[in-house]
Amino acid sequence: MLFNSFHFLVFFILITTIYFALNHKYRWALLLISSCYFYMAFVPVYILILGFTIVIDYFAGILIERSVGKRRKSILIISLISNIGVLVVFKYYNFIIENFSHLLGSIGLNNHLPYLSILLPIGLSFHTFQAMSYTIEIYRGKQLAERHFGIYALYVMFYPQLVAGPIERPQNILHQFFEKHDFDYIRVTDGLKLMMWGLFKKVVIADRLALFVNQVYDSPTNYQGIPLIIASVFFSFQIYCDFSGYSDLAIGAAKVMGFNLMKNFNRPYFSKTISEFWKRWHISLSTWFRDYLYIPLGGNRKAKYRWYYNLFITFLISGLWHGANWTYIIWGSLHGSYLIIGLSASIIRNRIKKMVMVQKIVGVFVKNNSYYSPVNQTRTLALLESNQLAI
Repeated sequence: MLFNSFHFLVFFILITTIYFALNHKYRWALLLISSCYFYMAFVPVYILILGFTIVIDYFAGILIERSVGKRRKSILIISLISNIGVLVVFKYYNFIIENFSHLLGSIGLNNHLPYLSILLPIGLSFHTFQAMSYTIEIYRGKQLAERHFGIYALYVMFYPQLVAGPIERPQNILHQFFEKHDFDYIRVTDGLKLMMWGLFKKVVIADRLALFVNQVYDSPTNYQGIPLIIASVFFSFQIYCDFSGYSDLAIGAAKVMGFNLMKNFNRPYFSKTISEFWKRWHISLSTWFRDYLYIPLGGNRKAKYRWYYNLFITFLISGLWHGANWTYIIWGSLHGSYLIIGLSASIIRNRIKKMVMVQKIVGVFVKNNSYYSPVNQTRTLALLESNQLAI
């Protein structure tokens, strides 16, 4: 079910009306049933995939909390393998087989492994990462295992953010399913306004820009110069308005019912550096990779070469997360490289800035014949170390 469909409009009005009319203790069941219906509107049988991982992670969370030592880590690994395994089968299996076939073909051998004729379950990457964050947070001792099976299932399947995020952490959303949310006119209208803004970005801007972008990108050899440049600029706004519009719809729909989802976009095209851009674009995914991959690899606490390696690997895998295609891997590699270049350049700029400051300070003190004063030397060093001197 798409957010920008008449089907969703009827669904949203009906479910939200029943939600506020229903007794608080039954609302979780309504949301779970409606989320199942929402997901099954695509390919009904795929609900079994979600059910499989939900059952595994539910019991894994409880067992991790009760266990200690190696057993605790083993249960986490089983949970992660189950989630990643499902993702690999449905999203990456054919990509792996295709490249394996090319590799064998290059040495004169044939690949006898079959391709799978299956559709990718919608939103699989999103709810897989959300489920993984749950068991990881329990393992780290930052989250208690949820004993209410229905509430945990709702955490994974909550329909506003089931298909395209934001990818929520258990600390932010789980407790909200137990809280009573009364009808609040201001909150409801704020949520509806955000939904309308998201729908405007998606339907009016993104879908209209897509008409020109698709025309040019489908036959790039038929165009040159200005049309290609315009298509590329349009595409940057198309992809932003499409994705952020969906996020606004999700956040707004949840807000109407009283749930607060994390902000997923923060005017990313106003960023001054590539590093700042990734703090503003798809924030829920960027922070997920930061907390569960980049920091465990060592983050920036390692030597410079290892720091850059950690960044590159994180973005490489991020690219693969976006799609099972070499173009996405290259895209992730490029952004990892851009970030490394940006960081290296910032280090050089800081060194130049300090050199300029030293030259300016020396010039001032020589001019005043006071540079060799012990007091001024001490003050100069203190200011340099604290970076309080302006150029």
